Formats: sequence, C-alpha cells, structure tokens
Amino acid sequence: MTTVIHLPQGPYTPRATPLDLAPGSAAPTSRTVFSAAHVVADPYADAGPDDPAAVDWESTLAFRRHLWAHGLGVAEAMDTAQRGMGLDWAGAAELIHRSAAEAKAVGGRIACGVGTDQLPEVPAPTLAEVTAAYEEQLALAEQHGVQPILMASRALARAARSPEDYLATYAHLLRQASEPVILHWLGPMFDPALEGYWGSADLDEATDTFLKVIAEHPDKVDGIKISLLDAAREIDVRRRLPGGVRCYTGDDFNYPELIAGDERGFSHALLGIFDPLGPLAAHAVRVLDTGDAEGFRALLDPTVELSRHLFRRPTRFYKTGVVFLAWLAGHQDHFTMVGGLQSARSLPHLAKAYELADGLGLFPDPELAAHRMRALLAVNGGTR
Repeated sequence: MTTVIHLPQGPYTPRATPLDLAPGSAAPTSRTVFSAAHVVADPYADAGPDDPAAVDWESTLAFRRHLWAHGLGVAEAMDTAQRGMGLDWAGAAELIHRSAAEAKAVGGRIACGVGTDQLPEVPAPTLAEVTAAYEEQLALAEQHGVQPILMASRALARAARSPEDYLATYAHLLRQASEPVILHWLGPMFDPALEGYWGSADLDEATDTFLKVIAEHPDKVDGIKISLLDAAREIDVRRRLPGGVRCYTGDDFNYPELIAGDERGFSHALLGIFDPLGPLAAHAVRVLDTGDAEGFRALLDPTVELSRHLFRRPTRFYKTGVVFLAWLAGHQDHFTMVGGLQSARSLPHLAKAYELADGLGLFPDPELAAHRMRALLAVNGGTR
C-alpha cells in the first residue's frame, strides 16, 4: 500500500491493520442496542432524484445480516434508510417486508418505522387522514411480526393545532397496538418539517406533552427514542419515565455517556451512528455487560469525533457519510444513494470522515478503503 494519501486537509498515512472484531458474538445483555441501517441503491437504475427509489435488495439485506452477526438489533425503515429523503412509503413497505423475513430466517432482532409518509405533501391532511395513514403502516408492521416504532410525522406536524391533537392521535394508535411500541421524537435538526412537534416550539412544553402520552399508556410503550442531541434533556426525560419504559438514546453526539448512565439509570440505544460503528459498538456494550464502564468508555469515547463530524449541520445529511463509510468498508460496491444524496456532502467532508474512520480501525480492509478514497479523489480532480 502507498504510505500516504493526499487528502484535501493534507497528507495522511492510512492505518495498516483494522480492529479485530469478528462476527458471531452474542447480543449485548445489559442494554438493548439497535442500529438504524441504511439502504443500498441500485447504481445502474435509470432513476432521477424524484423517481421511486431503486434499491439493491441483495446488498441492503447483506448489510443487515452483518449487523445481526455482530449481535445488534436492526431499526428498519427509519431516517437512516432515507425515509422521506429518497425512500417513499412503497419502498419502505417493501424494505420492511424483506427485512422482516430476513430477520426471521437468521433470528435477528428487528423494529420498524411506522409513519404517515404515504400522504401527499399538499393539500394539508386532516387529523383523521393522519390517523388512518398511521393505522395502515402499523397494520403492516404487525402483519410482519416486527416491533413498531411510531415515528414523528410531518403530516401530523402540519395537521395538529394544539398539544391535545397529538395526545388524541397517539392515544388512538396506542390503544390499537397489539404489542408495546417504541415512540420516536425526532428533532428539527434531523428534519426541519418537525419543528414544534408535540404542539409547541418550547421544548419544556413539548416534553410535558410527550411524557403525558407515555404516562397515560405505559403498558403500550416499550420505550422512547429521543433524537434531540441534548444529553441533559434526555437524562431528564429518562428519569421521569414510568417504571418499565425504556429510553433509547438517539443522541449521536453524546451516546457513550448516555448508554453508560449514572447512579439513577441509563439509556439503551437506537442510533444511526451504530451503522458504521456496528461491530465496535456491539463489542463495547458487551464490555459494559461485565460491569466495566471504564472499558466501555475507552472504546466508544474516541468514536464521538467521527460521529459529530458525520452529524454536523445540516444534520439531516448524515446519511451521506454513513453510506460513504459503508462503501469504503466494502459493504457495497459503489457510492450511489437513492435520491442522489451522495452529492449532499463536500469532498473535504468525506475525506475527513475517511481519515477519522480509518484512524479508529473501522475498515476491515484498510487497503481497499484507501484505494477507494484515492479513486474518489481522482474522479473529483483531487490528483495532488
């Protein structure tokens, strides 16, 4: 291997050997850990950004088998899978169908996103239409035997006029759910259309409404996923949950401290960053299973710089970096994304992601990753 790559930020010497993290380990026991997984596009499909997603199903399912082989659960058809950013409801429904069958075949844990994205952007929907759309997707998830994740809804954000509209909608859905669900609060940094969710732009007021939904139906809520990138707020919410309701961190900035927890509790995990970090994350939580919190933090704390880089503003484009790293790691043969989202991050941003990921030893074949990084630089004119 050539010893130096000339990245936009300067010369870099690739790591010689990867971390030794072989598949086949058991799932962690002290925490429930989901990786929100990306989808692999079909690079030869003649599809434009506004066309239905063309998915490479074989590679997409192979990546899920990779996550399951390392003991992780898969959170399917979430925003990491470009839900609402290239993957429409028809594509998401097919993804749930295929992934549910694959999970059953290999004994993998799976939970799937349930939303309202079959509704058109205009005209604005009624609350009845929002509820019916949620019901359709909830029925599909239950039909396939997967745990539903009630995702935050752009349509509900448009239709609701008060916190009471949220309370009534979620109460109706939770009464219908046959098994406990995971509730998902996705902040506007991930999706600007969700500004003011739960009926208020004031996060304290929104938190009170969110907690009221849970308090009124604790038997129907397995847990909550909070994606606000605010560790203090997550800890506050975690401490106010009814007994038996889990908190799944969705904080891709502060996950090591939130999963490690404190004397009053801890968070489980449902994270997009656990797509590229999957094997290392699973290993770290197994170390935590032994009671070694310091060892856990020693493994995961160094990954935060990469995660914060991938999730930097505009945060919603973090998917580009996630798929880029999957390509460098050899999980797919190309860097093409549904909706053309591979263009959403700059070459310097991607080069820095490569450097940070390689420094952590995340690439099973560092030479392949370096070769692909050089190829990307060359095709973009970076031949220095």
